[in-house]
Amino acid sequence: MQRICVIGGSRYFGKLLVERLRADGHQVTVINRGSARAPAGVEHLVVDRDDEAALVAALGSRTFDTVVDQVCYTPVQAAIAARAFADRTRRYVMTSTIEVYDPATAALPTVPAGAPVPEATVDPRAWQVAMDLPWHDEAYLEAHYAEGKRQAEAVLTRAGGFAFTAVRGAHVLGGGEREFTGRLAYYTERIARGDAVAVHADALPTVFIHHEELADLLRWAATATDFTGPVNACSDGLLDVHDLTAAVAAQTGREPVHETVAPGEAASPFSFDRHYAMSNSRAKQLGFAFSRTTDWLPGAVAEALTASAAPTA
Repeated sequence: MQRICVIGGSRYFGKLLVERLRADGHQVTVINRGSARAPAGVEHLVVDRDDEAALVAALGSRTFDTVVDQVCYTPVQAAIAARAFADRTRRYVMTSTIEVYDPATAALPTVPAGAPVPEATVDPRAWQVAMDLPWHDEAYLEAHYAEGKRQAEAVLTRAGGFAFTAVRGAHVLGGGEREFTGRLAYYTERIARGDAVAVHADALPTVFIHHEELADLLRWAATATDFTGPVNACSDGLLDVHDLTAAVAAQTGREPVHETVAPGEAASPFSFDRHYAMSNSRAKQLGFAFSRTTDWLPGAVAEALTASAAPTA
């Protein structure tokens, strides 16, 4: 049994992670602002992680084997966490994102088109951190999501006091109504209605991961390994937006209608005009076995269709 602290963990794959850690017999503590109850048998600390004094007070004398941070979006939040947990945990796992590799959000090393993007493309040890940017402004944070994650990784990498890894998750799908972003539902609902889906003229492929697989990888990273540094988390197989609409069409019985956008214009979710599909080779070398996206995608589409058809209160 290990003592695991999960910051966030109130919805989607974070909630599933908490449930699976508890089922494994670990002693789990969840920290959030009280937006949702923790599962039975899980300690729940209600506190705002952005309030350092309140966080330290809530933690009291608790120590942990591992902290899994599901909701770290800025270097300011990372710095608070680094100070609060420096003497309280031996390992810190941060949930990061594929968006750190988006070449539209930073000057990054060039990766040949079609080549899987490795972790070294964004090195948190060398990434510049700017604490004085308006990270507390919600509009600024939303517009700089990828940069916030890159800088948060950088702060925790350099913090010392614990071993650190950042799990850079691919686009997460599955779970029906639990998939709160609504990105897959966007496709199922539009195609079922016969509405057009906006795509780029030369849409490039990307990578995905099922929400259960990401929960399992986080559980593995927290409890079963001791590696450090970033690791990419994505199921095997590249898909582009046309593959995705074809998977939806196979279950709706309606051919998708594609509407091509002009260069530089926004398209539908998962239609990309730039390449940053990740490589999962490092995670495999470390011992994690991934599924194939094409194996679980039909089930995820079916869940989204069922959720869309369910009556609302």
